[in-house]
Order: sequence, then structure tokens, then C-alpha cells
Amino acid sequence: MTPLDQIGAVTRALQDTERDGRPARALVATQTYDAPLDDVWDAVTSPERLPRWFLPVSGDLVVGGRYQLEGNAGGTVLACDPPRALSVTWEYGGEVTWVDVTLSDAAGSTTLELRHTAVVDERWGEYGPGAVGIGWDMALRGLAVHLATGEALDAAEAMAWSVSDEGREFVTRSGDRWYDADVAGGADPSSARAAADRTIAAYTAVPEG
Repeated sequence: MTPLDQIGAVTRALQDTERDGRPARALVATQTYDAPLDDVWDAVTSPERLPRWFLPVSGDLVVGGRYQLEGNAGGTVLACDPPRALSVTWEYGGEVTWVDVTLSDAAGSTTLELRHTAVVDERWGEYGPGAVGIGWDMALRGLAVHLATGEALDAAEAMAWSVSDEGREFVTRSGDRWYDADVAGGADPSSARAAADRTIAAYTAVPEG
């Protein structure tokens, strides 16, 4: 599967919900991997394997413990039901959101559902679901490569790819798919399009220097 084919392997949806009595939206990304359940669970929870496709993680990785992803979010482990479900807070930039990962058997393969819930605020209105959705698409691509090959992604190569023509096309297609999901979830098309374009521009901006 090429990186651009990976875009079509993910099903995306937006759902209205609430969190702590406040209106919220849940971004839902689902992908089926040609790998057994236990292997996928180990890949998404093992501190030894997470850096091979995502980011190094540290902390007290038990229910109630704190975790920290290197250079990214940290939070609290809320629930863990091996090898089926994991729930954590996702704390970044002074904001708290929630991530739930659920695994299920699918005829010898494994279906992963990732749900990222955020309270609706001004940032959501400005950037829409692609703000986190594009990042999760990149992570799901890394997991697909790791499960298919057993290899670890090279951080330098991954960074170079992200600013390549193919990487920028991946981001654009991902942002467009999250726009489609946003509109299907009831968002105003013109507002959703503007938010998606802002997010795509932020992800594809060429770094200075």
C-alpha cells in the first residue's frame, strides 16, 4: 500500500456528543489491519514498540498513571482493557481532550477505532477536525507500515517525507477527507471548507531555514 493509498484505507466520521456537560465533537477514524489482535494491541500500547511507528513514551503506564509522548501530548491513563480498549486524556497546549482506542477481531484481521473527543471552542471553529485528524492519519499510516513490515520508521526519513511533494499531497487529501466528514456530520460547507484550507496550509507550510 502506497502512502496515498493509505488515505482510502481509513473511514472517517464526526459525531456530536458532550463531555462534562459541555457540547463536544468526537472525531472517529477506523482502519482494519492485516494483523492479529494481540499484535496490534502490543504495537499501540508497548513502550518498546510505540517509538517504532509513533513517538517515544514515558511515565507510569497503568490506569491512573501519567504518560508523556516525546515532544507531544501527555495525560492520564483512564482505562485499559487488554487487548481491546484503552482510554487516556490528551493534554497539549494547555487544553484537555480525550482519546479512546478500541480493537476488534475482523476475520483474522484487526479493526482499530480511534475516537478523539474535544469540547467545541473557537479553535475548533477556526481549524475543524483536520487539526488533529491529519496528525492521526499520519500516525495510522506509520502503524500500517510497522505492522506490515515489522520495521521501525526512521525519524529523519519521516520528517523529510512530510515536506516532500508526496507528503504534502497526503496532507491535502487527508484534510479534504476530514472536510467531507465534517460536512457529513452537519457542519456548514463553506465554514468547514475555510477551516480545512487553513489547516492544510498550516501542515504544508515549508519550514523556514
